[in-house]
Amino acid sequence: MSVGQTMRDKLTAAFEPSQMELKDESHKHEGHAGHDGRGESHFRLRMVSDAFSGKSRVERQRMVHRVLKEELADRVHALALTLKAPSDVT
Repeated sequence: MSVGQTMRDKLTAAFEPSQMELKDESHKHEGHAGHDGRGESHFRLRMVSDAFSGKSRVERQRMVHRVLKEELADRVHALALTLKAPSDVT
């Protein structure tokens, strides 16, 4: 299973998002630190979940980092996050 699919599965199980978009942006970082040629090293995540209600931006980020700790410790070098509660979406 790909790193991206593993991340999607873990995020879905942990947060039951109403919206989620996970983009592999590794190709934009060729030749930069953290890009080892294998791909799936740089991601951008946009997610809306009830789990983020009442949480600060930092708390939301920490929640995601806990769920993806294995991927972040290994293959994933960078993860850009946009995390919202349903009440934040207009």
